[in-house]
Amino acid sequence: MAKKRILTGDRPTGKLHLGHYVGSLKNRVALQEEYECFFIIADLHTLTTRPQKKYLQALARNIYEVVLDYLSVGIDPEKAVIFLQSAVPGEYELNLLLEMLVTLPRLARLPSIKDMARAAQMDDETVPFGLIGYPVLQAADILLPRAHLVPVGKDNEAHVEITREIARRFNRMYGYVFPVPKVMIGEVPTLVGIDGQAKMSKSLDNAIYISDDAKTVEQKVRRMYTDPNRIRADIPGRVEGNPVFIYHDAFNPDVNEVNELKERYRKGKVGDVEVKRKLARALNELLEPIRERRAAYEQRPGYVEEVLREGTRRMQEEAQETMSLVYEAMGMPGAALRRALDEQLPFSLLEFAGS
Repeated sequence: MAKKRILTGDRPTGKLHLGHYVGSLKNRVALQEEYECFFIIADLHTLTTRPQKKYLQALARNIYEVVLDYLSVGIDPEKAVIFLQSAVPGEYELNLLLEMLVTLPRLARLPSIKDMARAAQMDDETVPFGLIGYPVLQAADILLPRAHLVPVGKDNEAHVEITREIARRFNRMYGYVFPVPKVMIGEVPTLVGIDGQAKMSKSLDNAIYISDDAKTVEQKVRRMYTDPNRIRADIPGRVEGNPVFIYHDAFNPDVNEVNELKERYRKGKVGDVEVKRKLARALNELLEPIRERRAAYEQRPGYVEEVLREGTRRMQEEAQETMSLVYEAMGMPGAALRRALDEQLPFSLLEFAGS
């Protein structure tokens, strides 16, 4: 029985952080054993909010860092396809066709699009069409490998619902081609940043990166926001919603230690210094093998590029198969003409129309 397929990935805006790890990366490592996995480096998506040349010039380095992060957490290129979105022509083709299957008001209702525009300091007059259409390109990402499951963060769940609607509409109008994908949310759907004010983000400078060294992790943990009303260690503190304990629950495997710290914290019998020191230790124990794998891959010149090259080649093959199914289902004469040109075969519009 063929394995079901997964599609998920990241925009290459820089190194990945602990929010990415608990939101998706941890799942990907486990899922690659039982699913056929496609992991996309979604560089086209960066154009929706960062089309300026200075950001494009940073893409190559960022793509390298993301692939290196994938490998360091344990994603195996022998088991998973890691590919670059912009290098797959089918992405552009399918995106255009899917745009015809969703309305502008439906896309405009998505709160996440408004949030992205706000974060990029755009208003109604400056929001580009590409940002409004972001979920359609995301649908092309998911449907091109004909994925069954999409592990995403909570903020992308509504986007996958758009994909589900588009897949159902295409299948209803033209015939079955696409599985209707399901969503998988990570164990910690949204990880708060170390500032306690928003989700972990590079742009907000509130992130712990999975490539951070031990000393950097310790420094960032010491800076972490905690209970603002607790000015002395002997004052009972609040555990619920406290970022330090959110991180303990997410990353400290010693449940007894965490529960004991919570009990003492609530009674004012432990200081923030001890709680943070134990958190830093747990984080570094998690990250040390990841750092070791990263260092090993960095010592292999050209390996990251070869992983991306081979994964993108494999994805191109899948995309060609999908687009053949799409064009056959739709009955598009242009696809038949292109095939005739590629294979140097005769072509007749009237014969095509009668077929």
